[in-house]
Amino acid sequence: MAKEMALVAGRASAHLAEEIAKNLNLPLAPTVVEQFKDGELEAYYTETIRGKNVFIVQSTFAPADNIMELLMLADAAKRASANKIIAVIPYFGYARQDRKDKSRTSIGAKVMANILTATGINRLITMDLHADQIQGFFEFPVDHLYASNVFLPYIQSLNLPNLCMVSPDTGGTKRAVSYAKWLGCDFAIGYKQRAKANEVESLQIIGDVTGKDVILIDDLIDTGGTICKAASRIKELGANSIMAMCTHPVFSADAMEKLQNS
Repeated sequence: MAKEMALVAGRASAHLAEEIAKNLNLPLAPTVVEQFKDGELEAYYTETIRGKNVFIVQSTFAPADNIMELLMLADAAKRASANKIIAVIPYFGYARQDRKDKSRTSIGAKVMANILTATGINRLITMDLHADQIQGFFEFPVDHLYASNVFLPYIQSLNLPNLCMVSPDTGGTKRAVSYAKWLGCDFAIGYKQRAKANEVESLQIIGDVTGKDVILIDDLIDTGGTICKAASRIKELGANSIMAMCTHPVFSADAMEKLQNS
C-alpha cells in the first residue's frame, strides 16, 4: 500500500492524520510548510510522490491560512506528478453558506468547491456537511461520511428510558428524524428566528419533550447560542434530562462558557 499512496498531514489536522497513519501502518509523507514574515505560505514535499494517490488531511476552519495550506499542498502534489489528489476535510469550512438566501450575497460553499477543483483535487472525503446539497457543487466524487456510526452505538449504551432526539433548528430535521427512526424513539424540531448572524432572537420546539430524556443533535456548534437557547426552551417544557452532541465543536468566542452555564 505504501507504494501506491501517500498520507499527508496538514497542520490543522495533524493529530488526526497521525492516528490514521498508525491505523494504516503507514508513515506520513514528509512535508514542509513555511510561513514568511508577511504571512504567505509555501509548501513542498521532501520525498518523491510521483504516481501516488496523495491523501491530504486538513480541516478548513478559520483562519483562511488552513484553506491556503491545503491548496498549496495539493498544488505541490500535482506539480510533483501525483497520480490522484484526495482532500480529506473532516470539517468543511464555509459549508453554512450553501445558498443565496438574500440579495447580492456570496455562496461560500460553492467558492470552496471551485477553488478545490481549480487546484487539481480529484476527490473529497468529508464528514457531516452542514447541507447535503453541497456535494452537488463538485464535478468530482464526494465521499460524505456520517458521525452516526460513532454516535448511535453510544446513545444506545446510555439506555435512556424516554429518549427523544431533537434538532435545535429546522436545517437538522433530516438528521434528527434519521436518528429517531434508527433508535425507535420520538423526535422534535427547534424553530428559530435570528436577529442577525450568530444571534438567535427566539426559538420554539415543535413536538412533545415533556418528561423525555432529550438529546440535542447537531452537525456543528459555533457560538453555542442556538443549542443553549434550545436547551433552555426544552427545560421550560419539562424535559427529564438534556444532553447535546455535535460532530464539529467549533466553539467560537464564549461558546464554552455559554455551554457550561446553560
